[in-house]
Amino acid sequence: MGGPMLAALVAAGFEADGYDIAPDGVLDDVPVTDDPTAFSKGLQVLVSVVRDADQTDDVLFGRGALAHAGDLRTLVISSTLSPRYVRGLKDRMPGHVRLVDAPMSGARIAAQERRLSFMLGGDDKELDRLQPIFDAMGRHFHRMGPFGSGAQSKVLNNLLAASHTAMTRLVLDWADEAGLDERRLLKLIETSSGQNWLASGIDDIEFARDGWSEENSIGILVKDVAAALDAAPDGADTRLPETVKATIRALKKRPPPKA
Repeated sequence: MGGPMLAALVAAGFEADGYDIAPDGVLDDVPVTDDPTAFSKGLQVLVSVVRDADQTDDVLFGRGALAHAGDLRTLVISSTLSPRYVRGLKDRMPGHVRLVDAPMSGARIAAQERRLSFMLGGDDKELDRLQPIFDAMGRHFHRMGPFGSGAQSKVLNNLLAASHTAMTRLVLDWADEAGLDERRLLKLIETSSGQNWLASGIDDIEFARDGWSEENSIGILVKDVAAALDAAPDGADTRLPETVKATIRALKKRPPPKA
Protein backbone atom coordinates (compact mmCIF):
# COMPACT_ATOMS: atom_id res chain seq x y z
CA MET A 1 0.00 0.00 0.00
CA GLY A 2 2.80 2.43 0.84
CA GLY A 3 4.31 2.33 -2.65
CA PRO A 4 1.29 3.60 -4.59
CA MET A 5 0.47 6.05 -1.80
CA LEU A 6 3.97 7.52 -2.11
CA ALA A 7 3.60 7.59 -5.90
CA ALA A 8 0.38 9.59 -5.51
CA LEU A 9 2.09 12.14 -3.26
CA VAL A 10 5.00 12.56 -5.66
CA ALA A 11 2.61 12.94 -8.61
CA ALA A 12 0.74 15.65 -6.69
CA GLY A 13 3.95 17.64 -6.29
CA PHE A 14 4.81 16.86 -2.67
CA GLU A 15 8.46 16.51 -1.69
CA ALA A 16 8.07 12.94 -0.46
CA ASP A 17 10.36 9.95 0.00
CA GLY A 18 9.95 6.42 1.28
CA TYR A 19 11.75 4.35 3.88
CA ASP A 20 11.75 0.55 3.85
CA ILE A 21 14.17 -2.02 5.23
CA ALA A 22 13.82 -3.85 1.87
CA PRO A 23 13.51 -1.08 -0.74
CA ASP A 24 14.07 -3.50 -3.62
CA GLY A 25 10.78 -5.14 -2.69
CA VAL A 26 8.75 -1.98 -3.31
CA LEU A 27 6.87 -2.58 -6.56
CA ASP A 28 6.31 1.05 -7.53
CA ASP A 29 8.65 3.51 -9.23
CA VAL A 30 9.13 5.74 -6.19
CA PRO A 31 12.12 7.09 -4.23
CA VAL A 32 12.76 4.63 -1.38
CA THR A 33 15.80 4.20 0.86
CA ASP A 34 16.79 1.84 3.65
CA ASP A 35 18.93 4.54 5.29
CA PRO A 36 16.89 6.05 8.17
CA THR A 37 19.34 8.94 8.59
CA ALA A 38 19.03 10.02 4.97
CA PHE A 39 15.26 9.52 4.99
CA SER A 40 14.78 11.57 8.15
CA LYS A 41 16.73 14.61 7.04
CA GLY A 42 14.26 17.50 7.07
CA LEU A 43 11.34 15.13 7.68
CA GLN A 44 8.33 17.01 9.08
CA VAL A 45 5.39 14.67 8.41
CA LEU A 46 5.82 10.90 8.71
CA VAL A 47 3.10 8.65 7.29
CA SER A 48 3.59 5.14 8.67
CA VAL A 49 2.09 2.34 6.53
CA VAL A 50 3.78 -0.78 7.90
CA ARG A 51 2.17 -4.15 8.60
CA ASP A 52 1.62 -4.36 12.36
CA ALA A 53 2.44 -3.02 15.82
CA ASP A 54 5.87 -4.67 15.94
CA GLN A 55 6.92 -3.01 12.68
CA THR A 56 5.46 0.30 13.88
CA ASP A 57 7.56 0.03 17.04
CA ASP A 58 10.60 -0.65 14.87
CA VAL A 59 9.97 2.45 12.77
CA LEU A 60 9.23 4.72 15.73
CA PHE A 61 11.41 3.41 18.53
CA GLY A 62 13.86 0.92 17.01
CA ARG A 63 16.12 1.14 13.99
CA GLY A 64 13.68 3.24 11.96
CA ALA A 65 13.12 6.87 11.17
CA LEU A 66 11.99 8.57 14.36
CA ALA A 67 15.30 8.49 16.21
CA HIS A 68 16.88 10.48 13.38
CA ALA A 69 13.98 12.86 12.69
CA GLY A 70 14.79 16.00 14.64
CA ASP A 71 12.42 18.11 12.51
CA LEU A 72 9.43 15.77 12.81
CA ARG A 73 6.24 17.56 13.82
CA THR A 74 3.41 15.21 12.76
CA LEU A 75 3.03 11.44 12.84
CA VAL A 76 0.26 9.91 10.74
CA ILE A 77 -0.50 6.27 11.55
CA SER A 78 -2.07 4.68 8.46
CA SER A 79 -1.54 1.05 9.39
CA THR A 80 -4.46 -1.01 10.67
CA LEU A 81 -3.58 -1.53 14.32
CA SER A 82 -5.30 -2.22 17.61
CA PRO A 83 -6.95 1.00 18.84
CA ARG A 84 -5.50 0.28 22.27
CA TYR A 85 -1.99 0.29 20.79
CA VAL A 86 -2.67 3.45 18.77
CA ARG A 87 -4.01 5.41 21.72
CA GLY A 88 -1.03 4.26 23.78
CA LEU A 89 1.35 6.03 21.38
CA LYS A 90 0.38 9.35 22.95
CA ASP A 91 2.35 8.48 26.07
CA ARG A 92 5.34 7.18 24.09
CA MET A 93 5.90 9.96 21.57
CA PRO A 94 7.75 13.24 22.16
CA GLY A 95 5.36 15.97 23.28
CA HIS A 96 6.06 18.24 20.30
CA VAL A 97 4.91 15.62 17.76
CA ARG A 98 1.23 15.85 16.79
CA LEU A 99 -0.54 12.52 16.32
CA VAL A 100 -3.15 11.61 13.72
CA ASP A 101 -4.52 8.17 12.95
CA ALA A 102 -5.54 7.74 9.31
CA PRO A 103 -5.99 4.07 8.39
CA MET A 104 -7.30 3.53 4.89
CA SER A 105 -9.47 1.07 3.02
CA GLY A 106 -9.61 -0.08 -0.57
CA ALA A 107 -6.69 -2.50 -1.04
CA ARG A 108 -3.77 -1.87 -3.38
CA ILE A 109 -6.00 -1.24 -6.40
CA ALA A 110 -7.61 1.78 -4.71
CA ALA A 111 -4.18 3.10 -3.69
CA GLN A 112 -3.01 2.83 -7.29
CA GLU A 113 -6.11 4.63 -8.53
CA ARG A 114 -5.86 7.27 -5.76
CA ARG A 115 -9.34 6.59 -4.42
CA LEU A 116 -8.62 5.29 -0.93
CA SER A 117 -11.09 5.80 1.91
CA PHE A 118 -9.46 7.32 5.00
CA MET A 119 -10.82 7.01 8.54
CA LEU A 120 -9.40 9.98 10.40
CA GLY A 121 -8.84 10.58 14.08
CA GLY A 122 -7.25 13.70 15.50
CA ASP A 123 -7.54 17.43 16.05
CA ASP A 124 -9.62 19.14 13.34
CA LYS A 125 -7.05 21.88 12.77
CA GLU A 126 -4.33 19.32 12.19
CA LEU A 127 -6.59 17.32 9.90
CA ASP A 128 -7.34 20.50 7.93
CA ARG A 129 -3.61 21.10 7.53
CA LEU A 130 -3.04 17.53 6.33
CA GLN A 131 -6.07 17.38 4.02
CA PRO A 132 -4.06 18.15 0.82
CA ILE A 133 -1.96 15.05 1.55
CA PHE A 134 -5.05 12.90 1.95
CA ASP A 135 -6.60 14.46 -1.16
CA ALA A 136 -3.61 13.28 -3.20
CA MET A 137 -4.09 9.67 -2.12
CA GLY A 138 -7.80 9.22 -1.62
CA ARG A 139 -11.35 10.08 -2.49
CA HIS A 140 -13.35 9.51 0.69
CA PHE A 141 -12.49 11.07 4.05
CA HIS A 142 -14.32 10.27 7.28
CA ARG A 143 -13.50 12.30 10.39
CA MET A 144 -14.41 9.98 13.22
CA GLY A 145 -13.37 11.97 16.30
CA PRO A 146 -10.26 12.40 18.47
CA PHE A 147 -7.00 10.51 18.04
CA GLY A 148 -7.69 6.77 18.11
CA SER A 149 -11.15 7.05 16.57
CA GLY A 150 -9.83 6.33 13.09
CA ALA A 151 -8.19 3.11 14.28
CA GLN A 152 -11.33 2.06 16.13
CA SER A 153 -13.45 2.67 13.03
CA LYS A 154 -11.00 0.84 10.78
CA VAL A 155 -10.89 -2.38 12.77
CA LEU A 156 -14.68 -2.46 12.88
CA ASN A 157 -14.81 -1.90 9.11
CA ASN A 158 -12.23 -4.64 8.57
CA LEU A 159 -14.14 -7.00 10.80
CA LEU A 160 -16.96 -6.72 8.27
CA ALA A 161 -14.51 -7.08 5.38
CA ALA A 162 -13.15 -10.25 6.99
CA SER A 163 -16.64 -11.69 7.38
CA HIS A 164 -17.35 -10.88 3.71
CA THR A 165 -14.14 -12.64 2.71
CA ALA A 166 -14.84 -15.74 4.76
CA MET A 167 -18.46 -16.12 3.69
CA THR A 168 -17.95 -15.21 0.01
CA ARG A 169 -15.20 -17.78 -0.35
CA LEU A 170 -17.38 -20.40 1.35
CA VAL A 171 -20.31 -19.55 -0.94
CA LEU A 172 -18.13 -19.90 -4.04
CA ASP A 173 -16.82 -23.27 -2.85
CA TRP A 174 -20.35 -24.49 -2.25
CA ALA A 175 -21.37 -23.15 -5.66
CA ASP A 176 -18.61 -25.24 -7.24
CA GLU A 177 -19.96 -28.35 -5.56
CA ALA A 178 -23.44 -27.50 -6.84
CA GLY A 179 -22.18 -27.04 -10.39
CA LEU A 180 -23.00 -23.33 -10.60
CA ASP A 181 -21.05 -21.03 -12.91
CA GLU A 182 -18.94 -18.65 -10.81
CA ARG A 183 -19.31 -15.66 -13.15
CA ARG A 184 -23.07 -15.97 -13.32
CA LEU A 185 -23.35 -16.31 -9.56
CA LEU A 186 -21.14 -13.27 -8.91
CA LYS A 187 -23.21 -11.24 -11.37
CA LEU A 188 -26.33 -12.28 -9.48
CA ILE A 189 -24.76 -11.36 -6.13
CA GLU A 190 -23.73 -7.93 -7.44
CA THR A 191 -27.37 -6.98 -8.02
CA SER A 192 -28.89 -8.82 -5.08
CA SER A 193 -28.97 -8.78 -1.29
CA GLY A 194 -25.71 -10.73 -0.99
CA GLN A 195 -23.67 -7.94 -2.61
CA ASN A 196 -20.42 -7.26 -0.75
CA TRP A 197 -16.94 -5.83 -1.18
CA LEU A 198 -15.07 -9.06 -1.92
CA ALA A 199 -17.62 -10.47 -4.34
CA SER A 200 -17.80 -7.17 -6.23
CA GLY A 201 -14.02 -6.79 -6.41
CA ILE A 202 -12.87 -10.37 -6.84
CA ASP A 203 -11.12 -9.54 -10.14
CA ASP A 204 -9.41 -6.41 -8.76
CA ILE A 205 -8.58 -7.15 -5.12
CA GLU A 206 -5.11 -8.64 -5.30
CA PHE A 207 -5.64 -11.22 -2.56
CA ALA A 208 -9.27 -12.18 -3.30
CA ARG A 209 -8.37 -15.73 -4.40
CA ASP A 210 -5.36 -16.30 -2.16
CA GLY A 211 -5.03 -18.92 0.51
CA TRP A 212 -3.85 -17.98 3.98
CA SER A 213 -0.17 -17.29 4.55
CA GLU A 214 1.58 -15.52 7.40
CA GLU A 215 3.14 -13.15 4.87
CA ASN A 216 0.30 -12.28 2.47
CA SER A 217 -2.74 -10.01 2.65
CA ILE A 218 -5.00 -12.83 3.86
CA GLY A 219 -2.60 -13.08 6.78
CA ILE A 220 -2.98 -9.33 7.31
CA LEU A 221 -6.75 -9.75 7.42
CA VAL A 222 -6.36 -12.28 10.24
CA LYS A 223 -4.17 -9.72 12.02
CA ASP A 224 -6.89 -7.09 11.54
CA VAL A 225 -9.54 -9.31 13.13
CA ALA A 226 -7.17 -9.85 16.07
CA ALA A 227 -6.81 -6.04 16.35
CA ALA A 228 -10.59 -5.69 16.49
CA LEU A 229 -10.81 -8.39 19.15
CA ASP A 230 -8.16 -6.58 21.20
CA ALA A 231 -10.48 -3.57 21.34
CA ALA A 232 -13.70 -5.52 21.94
CA PRO A 233 -15.95 -4.12 24.69
CA ASP A 234 -15.65 -5.75 28.09
CA GLY A 235 -17.86 -8.81 28.24
CA ALA A 236 -18.53 -8.82 24.48
CA ASP A 237 -19.50 -12.08 22.78
CA THR A 238 -16.51 -12.68 20.49
CA ARG A 239 -17.47 -16.12 19.20
CA LEU A 240 -18.48 -14.92 15.72
CA PRO A 241 -15.31 -12.88 15.00
CA GLU A 242 -13.20 -15.72 16.41
CA THR A 243 -14.92 -18.09 13.97
CA VAL A 244 -14.33 -15.66 11.08
CA LYS A 245 -10.64 -15.46 12.00
CA ALA A 246 -10.33 -19.25 12.11
CA THR A 247 -12.16 -19.60 8.79
CA ILE A 248 -9.83 -17.15 7.06
CA ARG A 249 -6.78 -18.94 8.45
CA ALA A 250 -8.08 -22.13 6.83
CA LEU A 251 -8.54 -20.61 3.34
CA LYS A 252 -6.87 -22.39 0.43
CA LYS A 253 -5.97 -20.77 -2.88
CA ARG A 254 -8.94 -20.49 -5.23
CA PRO A 255 -8.18 -20.74 -8.96
CA PRO A 256 -9.75 -18.30 -11.44
CA PRO A 257 -12.89 -19.51 -13.21
CA LYS A 258 -12.49 -21.51 -16.36
CA ALA A 259 -12.74 -19.50 -19.55
